[in-house]
Amino acid sequence: MHDARISNALASTDSRLSRRSFVAACVTGLAALAVAGAASGLRGGVARASEQGDTITIEALGADEKPLEVEVPYDPQRIAILDFAAFDIIGTLGLADRVVGCASTTVDYLNDYLGGRTDVAALGTIKEADLEATMGCEPDIIFIGGRLAKSYDDLAEIAPVVLLTTDEEIGLVESVRKNATTIASIFGLEDQIADKMAGFDAEIEKIKAIGDEHTAIIGMVTSGSFNALANDGRLSLIVNECGFTNVAVGTDLIQESGGHGGSAGSASADGSAKSEGHGHGAASSAADSSSADGSSSTLPSGSTNPHGEEASFETIVSLDPDYIFVMDRDAAIGTEGAQYARDVMDNELVNSTRAYADGHIVYLEHPAVWYTVEGGITALEVMIEDLNAGLGIE
Repeated sequence: MHDARISNALASTDSRLSRRSFVAACVTGLAALAVAGAASGLRGGVARASEQGDTITIEALGADEKPLEVEVPYDPQRIAILDFAAFDIIGTLGLADRVVGCASTTVDYLNDYLGGRTDVAALGTIKEADLEATMGCEPDIIFIGGRLAKSYDDLAEIAPVVLLTTDEEIGLVESVRKNATTIASIFGLEDQIADKMAGFDAEIEKIKAIGDEHTAIIGMVTSGSFNALANDGRLSLIVNECGFTNVAVGTDLIQESGGHGGSAGSASADGSAKSEGHGHGAASSAADSSSADGSSSTLPSGSTNPHGEEASFETIVSLDPDYIFVMDRDAAIGTEGAQYARDVMDNELVNSTRAYADGHIVYLEHPAVWYTVEGGITALEVMIEDLNAGLGIE
């Protein structure tokens, strides 16, 4: 894998109308360009992009997260970032110097892309964009993720919006390859993607050699509880590409159809079961409403809970998986005063499992990457390295 990069990685409408007027002026000639530029007050970088006048049509997603053809500037000079997977890819392509505004993040390697620059506007979070700040940094293009689909139309009044997400039907690795190629094509750099994705398939095969022979529960610890996850969301890499059989799926906890369970209860930090009934769970819902990561607690029909189903530790014992994979959500989003995953999982019930006895409880060492950057190229490297470390793969 790309060891050097891994080590570095881990250490409203008025403005839009003026821009359209400016673009039209570019077509009519240099004199009109000068007049329009003065009237609009656009910065030099935007003027150069408009003067170039080239566009490219890509396939992304719309406000309803369905496929949509989007016309964007070719080789844009001013980039606004409101999605960390896209930021990861843009940084990997060496384009971070074009970022003029970015959502706040605690992921070190994403901040490293900016090299301590003080001229990058703070655009809010990947859940709640600061529209005024986004407009103020005058981007040529805006990248967002599914958490901001609700703000798509507002942001599109400022600049063309590129919304990309991972696709469970093709898997995480192919989603990264597809999305990275889409983003790279905007800058004429698509030929770089094959090289940057090299080695991933071989690394996955090493993990799959173990996964094909073993069962697992995949989940996250949040608000003192363990939430088991299905195969269609976070941590899906572990089952869909790496081959582990998720024993929680097909039980009352997580139904095969993708619906929610409702009979296994939830797990408290001391190992005792909370009140019966899953749904989203009060603790999980409360965390959703206040979390910085922005995942919605409102689920479309037929989808599994993106935060999982609260599972009692008795349930974990009864399912008796070979492996337990744990992501610490509270650590990922910096929840103050939270009891972290290793403490929550260190109880008599979990310690009675075969997975514990065999040393097969795998704590994902970079939860913020798994939780907020999934879909990036460097993020995929980090995730594979976390699995290799947890599974003892050299």
